[in-house]
Amino acid sequence: MRSGTAGSSRALGDVSADQVWAILRKHKIALARRRSWCISTDPEFARKAADIVALYLHPPENALVISVDEKPHVQTLERAQGYLKLPSGRALFAHEYKQHGTSTLFAASAGATGQVVAGHYRRRRRAEFLDFIDRVVAAYSDQDLHVIFDNLSTHKSKHDRWLARHPRFHLHHPPTHASGSISSKSGSASWRAALADASFTSVRASRDAIDRFLVAWKSEAHPFEWTKDVVHQVPLKQRYADLLK
Repeated sequence: MRSGTAGSSRALGDVSADQVWAILRKHKIALARRRSWCISTDPEFARKAADIVALYLHPPENALVISVDEKPHVQTLERAQGYLKLPSGRALFAHEYKQHGTSTLFAASAGATGQVVAGHYRRRRRAEFLDFIDRVVAAYSDQDLHVIFDNLSTHKSKHDRWLARHPRFHLHHPPTHASGSISSKSGSASWRAALADASFTSVRASRDAIDRFLVAWKSEAHPFEWTKDVVHQVPLKQRYADLLK
């Protein structure tokens, strides 16, 4: 990157490389930092996106819209040295840790209330997924459910006997490689908030921490409000300069 900056300074004439670096720092431009994302090439993008957005903006009468998320391999970390106090007064965890196993978290968030149903599992196969969905159906036994899943293979089946046995359960998938913002991500928010900078010596302890967070969340929960009424399928940009257009 430094050679590229030197080349830029030569192209500008009497501008030094240090001056170029100063301008980059001023505008918080990091040449070595690259952000990437997936572009959806789903031929049914418009139909699928419109279906999800319509669920959020105009939920079906006498039905509940739920988004389901999962977080596999949630690590149970025991921080080896605990906190380090810096001269500034800030406290940080040391990087040294011991891992005590992992867990899979499934979470279902009701858009109308923000309430979350969660389940912990050792694995993330379709068997565990269907067991969790049975819990969601039992939690809302008196309502039709319109449920939004992502496109993982464990969420789909060519011959879904379970779905045929549950007529109140209506399945919706976003476009392939669609932005994560098209469905609310309750699972990721739950485990991150509960485990951030924490130290545990067992998977059970980390699961209990997530459960305590979700119990506390019940009093803080609020409806999920979707505000974007148009979702565009964005074409791939070929140059960095085109990203600003």
